[in-house]
Amino acid sequence: MNRSTIFLREYLGDVGVVFYTSVVIITAFVTSSVLYPDAVESTALKILDITARKLGWMYLMATTGFVLFVLFLAFSKFGSIRLGAEGEPPEFSFNSWLAMIFSGGMGVGLVFWGVAEPMMHFNDPPLGLAEPRTPEAAQLGMRYAFFHWGFHQWANFTLVGLAIAYVRFRHSSRGLISESFRPLLGDRVDRGWGNIVDILAVVSTVFGVATTLGLGALQVNSGLANLGVATYSTTSQFYILAGLATLFIISAMTPLNMGIRYLSNANMVLAAGLLFFVLVTGPSGFIFSELTQTAGEYLGNIIEMSLVTTPYSHEHWVEQWTMFYWAWGLSWAPFVGSFIARISRGRTVREFVLGVMIVPVALSMMWFATFGGSAIYFDLFDGVAIADAVSEEVPAGLYVLLDQLPWGEFASILTVALVSMFVVTSADSATFVLGMFTSKGVLTPTRFVRILWGGLQLLMASVLLLSGGLNGLRTVSIIAAFPFMLLMVLMAFSLYKDLAAEIRRREEKEQLLRTRVEKLLMREPERDAERREEEEIHPTAPEECPAQNCDN
Repeated sequence: MNRSTIFLREYLGDVGVVFYTSVVIITAFVTSSVLYPDAVESTALKILDITARKLGWMYLMATTGFVLFVLFLAFSKFGSIRLGAEGEPPEFSFNSWLAMIFSGGMGVGLVFWGVAEPMMHFNDPPLGLAEPRTPEAAQLGMRYAFFHWGFHQWANFTLVGLAIAYVRFRHSSRGLISESFRPLLGDRVDRGWGNIVDILAVVSTVFGVATTLGLGALQVNSGLANLGVATYSTTSQFYILAGLATLFIISAMTPLNMGIRYLSNANMVLAAGLLFFVLVTGPSGFIFSELTQTAGEYLGNIIEMSLVTTPYSHEHWVEQWTMFYWAWGLSWAPFVGSFIARISRGRTVREFVLGVMIVPVALSMMWFATFGGSAIYFDLFDGVAIADAVSEEVPAGLYVLLDQLPWGEFASILTVALVSMFVVTSADSATFVLGMFTSKGVLTPTRFVRILWGGLQLLMASVLLLSGGLNGLRTVSIIAAFPFMLLMVLMAFSLYKDLAAEIRRREEKEQLLRTRVEKLLMREPERDAERREEEEIHPTAPEECPAQNCDN
């Protein structure tokens, strides 16, 4: 074994074709985006247009189907199956588990869009259903914010996480996306088809996480500009990404149960503090009234909102918003799902589904009601130009809102710190998962591999910001998510087949055991009496051909 082989084995661990192919694809995209940014952006827009016009309905149907599927699993007989050995306790406490789910899931997105999305809908109402900057536009915008951050978004994470956690901890298989396809593909998951599935998962994850890192850089840059520390520019955003990369590397050098765990808990404390601060010092009565009404409207209109495609017009709103969110969630699903699976050992299927879907959705609603509702209140009733600020610089609305509250500057500093911590946690979590995917499913990939993937993600976020800012991030998310969406449909069939087989084996075993116990406990006279009783009810029919006459 030569020195280079020894070096690679020591620093990369047991990697294979998935690792090398994925690195080549991501590197090629980053290089092309740097050398030919206009050509890459133009090509991406053309692909987006074709995808939206021809296949956009598939995003809506698939994501809605995932919601129904995971809820069915939770409330069916499959819900009692444990993601681990029978009686195995959960690896993490319930509070730490929820904190890591929320931080690894959508922490950056909530901070970025908490004010921005409702105010953007306030400026430009969804589907033209209201006049801009009216109470009707405000309520419609809040309803769609709840919708975009509700059950559909988290169903993507739930499905992937459940599929991986089941095969990893119930069957002690490798923690790979491809392993969840074994009931459909058999041993082909160990060869070409399995490699293709894992490569698609890696590429989708890198694009999805890069989108979030880009949003985080925009939000931090806007906060620093509001505080007078830096200008709002692409150059500043690159410096911010570099600084966050340094923090991420420090976090990546620590074990999972220390770095990510402590960061996630700190994120939740800081996020809860910021939420409580705005709730108490802001228009509290309005926030709770708006939360109640919007939750009712969301639940009452969820089916209609889930399936809107605007086939009779050239309206692009669904493409720009709902499709983007579903695609963003789909591209995040391999990462978030795998990370949630990794921390969910010992949970039941029912616990997993309800914990991943219900609690984060409730917190998301509370977040949007507090931040989005406060922004609408100040704009509508106090004449604060938050809508104007958002139209000029999307992430600026949050800081304009905080300026209206006592100790607003201090709150802005905490917000910048919160977003930075969310970005570091997301990058660290993602690199952990990417390391698992590209190291044949090991639970502890080498630090070198994790740092390598962290660097590639940050490079990807940088080139996406360079090639189109927020619109560039949206465009690439939708395109990159499509192949993985098709895989997720097959994943749902495979998971159902696997769970149904286990329930069938369990029922057969229980029936066999019950029969044996009954026969063991019954005395011979009781068994004879039971046979006589059955004979009286349904007499045994004589054989059509007595054995001694069958040859005649």
